[in-house]
Amino acid sequence: MRSIWNGAISFGLVTIPIKLVNATESHAVSFRQIHTEDGGRIRYRKVCELEDREVTQAEIGKAYEDADGSMIPITDEDLSQLPIPTARTIEIVAFVPEDRIDPLQMGSAYYLAASGAPAAKPYTLLREALKRSNRVAIAKFALRGRERLGMLRVVGDAIAMHGLLWPDEVRAPEGVAPEGGVTVRDQELDLADALMDTLGEIDLDDLHDEYREAVEEVVAAKAAGERPPEAREEAAPGKVLDLMAALENSVRAARESRDGEETGPAEEAEVRSLPPRKTSSRRAPKETGGKKSTSTAAKKTAAKKAEPKKSTAKSGSSTSRSTSTSRSGSGSASGSGSAKRTAAKGAAKKAAGRSAAKETAKSTGRSTAKKTASRRRSA
Repeated sequence: MRSIWNGAISFGLVTIPIKLVNATESHAVSFRQIHTEDGGRIRYRKVCELEDREVTQAEIGKAYEDADGSMIPITDEDLSQLPIPTARTIEIVAFVPEDRIDPLQMGSAYYLAASGAPAAKPYTLLREALKRSNRVAIAKFALRGRERLGMLRVVGDAIAMHGLLWPDEVRAPEGVAPEGGVTVRDQELDLADALMDTLGEIDLDDLHDEYREAVEEVVAAKAAGERPPEAREEAAPGKVLDLMAALENSVRAARESRDGEETGPAEEAEVRSLPPRKTSSRRAPKETGGKKSTSTAAKKTAAKKAEPKKSTAKSGSSTSRSTSTSRSGSGSASGSGSAKRTAAKGAAKKAAGRSAAKETAKSTGRSTAKKTASRRRSA
């Protein structure tokens, strides 16, 4: 592997010559910009704004832009005279437990390779010391024009260094957590624990970049003049479930997947809190037209109680016809159910009218008999 930096590790009075090598590599598919009309490459050229012409790399230097927009030239000689001891040295400043390092601070990773045979013994000494102490080394070093912070740890038989952000470069998580009090029940925590236990662990070597593989398939198909593979159908929008139901379904699906059972594509559930159910109060049914008409007929019948039997009978008949007519009209407006109820009420009112007519007839008969007897006594 090609080294990107040469220097030494300063370990107290011990100096270890090393080479810095990238520990990671990117496999991302890169694209070029083209002119869509003719496929020509689009390139960025370095042009001087004052002379309006393209310049070569040898004519390009560094400058610091001041607040007013003016440029302050900075040469390599100016930077080489900086009073920092880490220009070509990785200076170890402390040894701390690994859990003291916040993963948010970790950046690029490098391997430190021993440079030459004289470096083998001190290199191995530092490696074994780190192993036995179960600690990591915190160091300062200069790379690409700035001083950086690093963490040295053992990886296999090599020493690796992770570039660290300075503490003031890590932002505080203000305004990120949900606002307001959120209560999590013990049953929900139990289901979350069960889900984590069911999913279990995974070998990270089994994970791969599916997006990159799909892009490579598209590129290969286009290069061969074939039709690119069609996109897979996306899952339908998830149903709205409460948190408990989502956890239970997740645990069930994870267990079935672990047991090797063939299951259909699981729907992604959008977790929302269900609103409280509203208690619906049943409204009393509206009075139908037949009921109103029957009541009116009953009032007419009560008003004619003092009339002779014949008149009362006619009133009852009229009430019956009015009730029948109202029942017919109500049936056409309110439906068969309302018609049945109205018919039953109309029958009851009709019976009441007949009873009232009989009582009126009896009362009239008694009154007539009393008057006749009184006249006979007077004669």
